[in-house]
Amino acid sequence: MGECPKCKSREFSKGIQIGHAAVHPENFHVFSPASELIHVFCLNCGYILESYIKQPKKFRPKEQ
Repeated sequence: MGECPKCKSREFSKGIQIGHAAVHPENFHVFSPASELIHVFCLNCGYILESYIKQPKKFRPKEQ
């Protein structure tokens, strides 16, 4: 992963963001699929280097 651009540390970890902060499709309704966010962050200063959707396939249009 390299080094943190903020503090130059090389120690990183991952965390998961769930609940109300889940990502929904742009025009979602109550029953829309949602996915957790994964954050890769610096263990020294907390800077988030990367964030991504855990389950991107939930956002693909359903085939008819």
